[in-house]
Amino acid sequence: MTFKSLVVTLGTLFLTTGLLFLIGHIFTIRWLMFYYEYSADAEGFYISGGSMIPLIIGLIFSFIAEKIYVYMHSQKHG
Repeated sequence: MTFKSLVVTLGTLFLTTGLLFLIGHIFTIRWLMFYYEYSADAEGFYISGGSMIPLIIGLIFSFIAEKIYVYMHSQKHG
């Protein structure tokens, strides 16, 4: 993996995941929102985390973007 391929992969991951989380918060789509809840009382504590779907979609998009970049780069350099 070259440096440019790494930049394309990570850039796609962060951009896609960030946009999906942003869309989730703007339009209040619960399965696209990141939330973190922590509550503690006399009985103990409770931790609840947000959706991982945007991260999974971002990983899929970054995988596809890397494959496209590698394919285009190999076609260009024969």
